[in-house]
Amino acid sequence: MPRDAARLTDAATDVVPSVVSSPTTFRRLLYATLASLLLYAVLFGAILDRPLELGFLQHQLDDRLARAATIRGPKLVILAGSNGPYSHRCEVIEPMLALPCINGGVAVGIGLDYLFARWRARLHAGDVVYLPMEQAQYTTPRTAAALGPDAAIMFRHDWSTLGTLAPRRWFAALFAFDLRAALMSVIEMSLVAARFHDPRTEATGTSNAWGDHIGHTILRGAASQSVIATMVGPPAAAGAIRTGYGTGLIVGFLRWARAHGVLVIGGLPTELAATPDATRTALAAVYLTHGGDFLELANHSRYPLTAFFDTPLHLNEPCQIAHSILLARGLAPLLGRAAREPPAHAPDCPGLPGEAVLVQLPR
Repeated sequence: MPRDAARLTDAATDVVPSVVSSPTTFRRLLYATLASLLLYAVLFGAILDRPLELGFLQHQLDDRLARAATIRGPKLVILAGSNGPYSHRCEVIEPMLALPCINGGVAVGIGLDYLFARWRARLHAGDVVYLPMEQAQYTTPRTAAALGPDAAIMFRHDWSTLGTLAPRRWFAALFAFDLRAALMSVIEMSLVAARFHDPRTEATGTSNAWGDHIGHTILRGAASQSVIATMVGPPAAAGAIRTGYGTGLIVGFLRWARAHGVLVIGGLPTELAATPDATRTALAAVYLTHGGDFLELANHSRYPLTAFFDTPLHLNEPCQIAHSILLARGLAPLLGRAAREPPAHAPDCPGLPGEAVLVQLPR
């Protein structure tokens, strides 16, 4: 038996090199690989789509950019993750500052290079950009940032923006799909074709013309109160802020803004957990050392559990409005403007002091 096994092994060894070394076989393998890659690219670049999950984010960004294109003269743009639209209200800030306002925040997973690339075309000298970025947006690694939802959005719908980004982003976008993405594309496209009613509006609210999230009432968020506290993660270390990949992208945007006459003001996101002093100082330094400003409220944009809607970064609607009033009053002196009275009586926000004192960190 061992002798027979040895003969079989020798025979197999003789055959393998001849198969692998055959030029015809190699070409067939190469052509099959290229054909598979081409089929993959055509499927995900022109046929399959995610109209519910990714289309939702894409339309939000496109709608806000479209509003910006209609504004002539200086404007205020708020760019952040989802804490932007949930916790800030341009509908309130705009009349208080007598300055057109667009809430351009979408989601933390959207790459900052993509977000900044889209907005640069809509920003002009005299504009103001307020960045209450979440800590994760400073510290997200390069690889994770390259594979966010914007990778699939660009490969399917926005090759013009993709072409302006670094080549590594082209390859990340090309290989951003898998079998699950194909399956979900078929499901979502079928649901849209069947006129599926998206229940998200009834569950969490919707957006207004300014890009603010609205309808996220205390009542709608009541069911989340018991789990919000468990969602709080550890704060980012000051060193991670200083060296983060996202920080580098923000610094690049600050340099571009300064060269084009656009004022960038950093700020803290609304949060449930306390941010260490060292981390806040590191966040401020990102802006103050690269030609921007930094605005900090006396409460450090920190609110109690009852002020949040469904995550420890999303204020409920009454607190969104109250926070925006305080923010407008803080932005006014930085912009050389006098803050006007709010357009309506501020609703009660649990845990917010009657009149917060504003603090601007020194340059």
